[in-house]
Amino acid sequence: MRKQEFLAELEYGLEGLPREEIDERLDFYSEMIDDRMEEGFSEEDAVAGIGSLNDVIAQIIDDVPLSRILKNDKPRRARRGWEIALIILGFPVWFPLLISVGVILLSLYLVIWALVISLWGIEISLWGCVIGGIGLAIVHVTQGNYLPALAMLGVGLFSAGLSILLFYACIAATRGTARLAKKTVLGFKTRFNRKEIA
Repeated sequence: MRKQEFLAELEYGLEGLPREEIDERLDFYSEMIDDRMEEGFSEEDAVAGIGSLNDVIAQIIDDVPLSRILKNDKPRRARRGWEIALIILGFPVWFPLLISVGVILLSLYLVIWALVISLWGIEISLWGCVIGGIGLAIVHVTQGNYLPALAMLGVGLFSAGLSILLFYACIAATRGTARLAKKTVLGFKTRFNRKEIA
């Protein structure tokens, strides 16, 4: 991809952001490509070195605060009379549906995080079993009860093995849920950004 083609597609992808934000980003990437070309890269290699255009657009939209998008004072198309009438007359139908969808999405989001928190709770309880099992094993040894001490030690070691495995699952679940949350917010931000220009 050539420089002008990259910049044109970048500008199209950032449509809906404040104009000064778009110009600032276009200048930044234009200068970056020029610097790479001065270092001896071909135009195509300089553009390819920046990375995927979709990733660049997503990162820029992610970096722009929502407040700057909301303050974008582009003139909007005036609503027609029949559109206003439909909005008012349809309010008893679309508003409860909108609230219901919002509540369902929020509850799904909370359930996912509740599952992650439950995994961490199980992890903590397993470590409690490790400490308790080893502690009871020591108590039984001091009292001369070797079979119960061996059983408690086995429970403690078994719990330690499970907790190590579950720890990696907890880390993966937390990271995955955080990534999902970030992508969801970025998706809403991008959709909102695109609707602003309509």
